[in-house]
Amino acid sequence: MTAAETPPVFDEAFRERFVTLLEWRRDVRRFRPDAVAPDLIDRLLHLAVLAPSVGNSQPWRFVMVDDPARRAAIRASFEECNTEALNAYHGDRAQQYAALKLAGMDIAPVQMAVYCDTVPREGGGLGRRTMPETLQHSVAAAVQTLALAARAWGLGVGIVTILEPRVVSRVLEVPEDWAFVGYLCIGWPEEEHRDPELVRYGWQDRLPFDRFVFRR
Repeated sequence: MTAAETPPVFDEAFRERFVTLLEWRRDVRRFRPDAVAPDLIDRLLHLAVLAPSVGNSQPWRFVMVDDPARRAAIRASFEECNTEALNAYHGDRAQQYAALKLAGMDIAPVQMAVYCDTVPREGGGLGRRTMPETLQHSVAAAVQTLALAARAWGLGVGIVTILEPRVVSRVLEVPEDWAFVGYLCIGWPEEEHRDPELVRYGWQDRLPFDRFVFRR
């Protein structure tokens, strides 16, 4: 057995900076075309997989999408799904939706699809027999960790979910037992704001904290 390490001390200054990181983490859709060094992306992915996972199963699968033809096919899926979504709204809400920028797929230099392996060998099934959805919860934690890490390095991450999962999986030729979680666009943000874009453009305000806390 190895000797216990001395745990780090996270002081008040660190905690304040951590709060700032959380407040400034945004779902970015407006990117500059400047390249991002591959070793920086690797570093962010190394941090992402430090996220917790049910049974330590580590079900996250990151598929880098570099091929222009595959990117174009996924972009076409977004266009089709986005049109269908727009048609579901009416009046002012439809105008609001049409004005939103919902993807940065044309500019973002780094793009990846994130999947959940629904039958990972790792973890031995611990913790997920009654709640198999915890595998996808684990992947969501990795995506959030990646987004926070990216922000710490000045990068922005946008999560595109207005896509047909079966189309994306077919384009990327992934195993059938991988579940699509989201499509990430990563790059240097064109602009930075403390408030979310959906708040700034009047789609949905932040709700007060006490709306989400219940006591029994």
